[in-house]
Amino acid sequence: MDIRKIKKLIEMLQESDLTEIEVGQGDESVRITRGGSQNSVVSAPIQQAIIESQHSPDNTSNQTQVESGNLIKSPIVGTFYRKPGPDKDPFIRVGDSVEVGDVLCIIEAMKMMNEIKSEYSGKITSINIEDGQPVEFDQHIITIE
Repeated sequence: MDIRKIKKLIEMLQESDLTEIEVGQGDESVRITRGGSQNSVVSAPIQQAIIESQHSPDNTSNQTQVESGNLIKSPIVGTFYRKPGPDKDPFIRVGDSVEVGDVLCIIEAMKMMNEIKSEYSGKITSINIEDGQPVEFDQHIITIE
């Protein structure tokens, strides 16, 4: 199933009163569930506040980079991987040149490995997340100039 379709499903879930969406297409199916227990709803805003307060000094310096480059944002929620495997070299490093369509990283979501490809040609100026860390939808992960 296409990442853009999954992204659209997530947006539809957020805009509605539904707590779960399940869609099947051929042999593939996706089930997206929004926080059902009270504990998960309470802990999410607290975790977000902690993340924002930890990153607030960096945000001002990153905004300068944002203005001078193209942002690659995560199209899905998942786990960020810079390498195709634990014993492999990273797809990209800061300073590398990339072309449109080059694989930049992998985001694992629901046990599916999703290759994130470059929409821009240029030089990698920053990689804003560590290998193996969780990423949020629309989170800025890489900058290309």
